[in-house]
Amino acid sequence: MNPRQTELCNNALSGSDANETNIKLIWYYNNVLGRPEKKKIISRWRGYHGSGVMTGSLTGLELFHNAFDLPRAPILHTQAPYYFRRADRSMTEAQFSQDCADRLEAMILAEGPDTVAAFIGEPILGTGGIVPPPAGYWQKIQAVLKKYDILLVADEVVTGFGRLGSMFGSDHYGMEPDLITVAKGLTSAYAPLSGVIVADRMWQVLVQGSDKLGALGHGWTYSAHPICTAAGIANLQLIDEMGLVKNAGTVGAYFRSELAKALADHRNVGDVRGDGLMAAVEVVADKDDRVFFDAADKIGPRISAALAERGVIGRAMPQGDTLGFAPPLCLTRDEADVIVARTVEAVRSVLTSAR
Repeated sequence: MNPRQTELCNNALSGSDANETNIKLIWYYNNVLGRPEKKKIISRWRGYHGSGVMTGSLTGLELFHNAFDLPRAPILHTQAPYYFRRADRSMTEAQFSQDCADRLEAMILAEGPDTVAAFIGEPILGTGGIVPPPAGYWQKIQAVLKKYDILLVADEVVTGFGRLGSMFGSDHYGMEPDLITVAKGLTSAYAPLSGVIVADRMWQVLVQGSDKLGALGHGWTYSAHPICTAAGIANLQLIDEMGLVKNAGTVGAYFRSELAKALADHRNVGDVRGDGLMAAVEVVADKDDRVFFDAADKIGPRISAALAERGVIGRAMPQGDTLGFAPPLCLTRDEADVIVARTVEAVRSVLTSAR
């Protein structure tokens, strides 16, 4: 997305707030255009977009739905681009990407294109397992969205401001979103701040709406809070001055390469994946037949705890035994070596005792 063709709309405090704003902007946009029936939003299973009522509905993880009566209409979910867990193992990445696009198009046609307003996705799945998109995925998905005049929302709460070795994940994967959600990376979480970046084509419609209907009735008590905004400006200046975006790309590639080499021969490591300074290690009961551990065994949380005992933070991701990493953007190669060595120790300690 060309920054000269965008506007920043409605600062808030969290990604959930920002995605709530996105939902309202999408509905408002279609009302202004005289399309009151075009309101459904398609998300993906395993996506994470917040934990409120509507944003929790956008999220595609059972943990955020169970016992909360979620998801709510008009939110729908389509297949996650999770190549390692594809049902048909004979598929190449390109074939799997096409299958994801075909399933999305089938859902749109079943619901009625005139009722589907937007598609939301993280450039790389984060909480859902740190899953990079398979080859050609975003190109194929965007072709379907353009065909049916459906907005694209890029949730860049995690990927924005350097995490993938580029300023935005949208640039990294060739996405052309109409809305971008930003939060965590905006201040490096030193202060709560989020926002929505609106593409020019959508912004012009919102302006028409305010001309016709008056001021857009939306805001938050702490919108544009001066302390949080000052923290965001200072953080972004440091990201530039310290060359952290480039560092995330170069050290991230080294970290992931070393992690994969160190664990490649382990009989229970099914997949090592990631992009930029995001990485994941997924462990399985049987690598050859892709048999997963029983969730009751809590293998992932046990590896995370063993790693913490060794002074390294690795997150036990939900819905599977995956250990996730998102180190600071200033990570050095020596520090990456420490993470890799201690991860190997933690994996071996847990999986040896689990046999």
